[in-house]
Amino acid sequence: MYGFEALYFNVDGGYLEAIVRGYRAGLLTAADYNNLCQCESLDDVKMHLAATDYGPYLANEPSPLHTTTIVEKCTQKLVDDYNHMLTQATEPLSTFLEYISYGHMIDNVVLIVTGTLHERDVHELLEKCHPLGMFDSIATLAVAQNLRELYRLVLVDTPLAPYFSECITSEDLDDMNIEIMRNTLYKAYLEDFYRFCQKLGGATATIMCDLLAFEADRRAVDITINSIGTELTRDDRRKLYSNFGLLYPYGHEELAVCDDFDQVRGTMDKYPPYQSIFAKLSFGESQMLDKAFYEEEVKRLCQAFEQQFHYAVFFAYIRLREQETRNLMWISECVAQNQKSRIHDGIVLIF
Repeated sequence: MYGFEALYFNVDGGYLEAIVRGYRAGLLTAADYNNLCQCESLDDVKMHLAATDYGPYLANEPSPLHTTTIVEKCTQKLVDDYNHMLTQATEPLSTFLEYISYGHMIDNVVLIVTGTLHERDVHELLEKCHPLGMFDSIATLAVAQNLRELYRLVLVDTPLAPYFSECITSEDLDDMNIEIMRNTLYKAYLEDFYRFCQKLGGATATIMCDLLAFEADRRAVDITINSIGTELTRDDRRKLYSNFGLLYPYGHEELAVCDDFDQVRGTMDKYPPYQSIFAKLSFGESQMLDKAFYEEEVKRLCQAFEQQFHYAVFFAYIRLREQETRNLMWISECVAQNQKSRIHDGIVLIF
């Protein structure tokens, strides 16, 4: 029942909620980003990060630094925080934290399968996989020739197994089938996570269902824009949309028949929360849409910390750290390539 979490939440969740709020205090501020934008080299970036939570991770890295090293160490900080929380968590929080990693598992599966299709080295692909999405048999993904084999040989023993029921076919893997597989898996994953959060009830259900609905709507827009001009039929496009969210079901019906970006914009203008996102873009301009969605997501994630006694803060913290890593990667690339005039184009400020 909503409102009574305070009675029992701290018995199992109080310590970890305090920990995650402490982690959140270590996120970079606008002042930190202003300093980073003044950097002339990656060694300057390292020097500015020395006073932050990333300092110990970068301290022993020799010059010259590379962008990949900075991103790798930032990701390592996120993984260490996640693993610390997971080892301390009890049910149902431990299951909730495991759900957060499933999205990375899907991305890793798609990365390995796509790389194998293009005859890339498996060890090179494994290095590019996100650490949160690793599982024991991931290296053997390379042997699968179609989705049925992929499931039978590898994924049947992973948490992703239930999500594969909708996309098991005997068709050979190609780029189009792999993208359909990714989006079908994400649809099943988001719907499962949504049901789990509803079952938890209370403030967790209220806040998480809102965050997951936003994620589902964003994916629906991305699927629509990316499938314009491809051989994906309208019915196939509709099947990839999640069965919840602000756009479900009437917005999905309209998105399924959109043939260009301005039609997508026309559909989204009917929904006030998304109208404000598209209002930032010029007509026909889809390049900055990702940043506009990221800015809206960050705003919603920060609001999750305004309430206490719920699990959404753990989801919000992991997502904010991931956004911070994207920001640092953009800054590092701009500095390394001497493109400082573009440095503000890709940064999404968190505070």
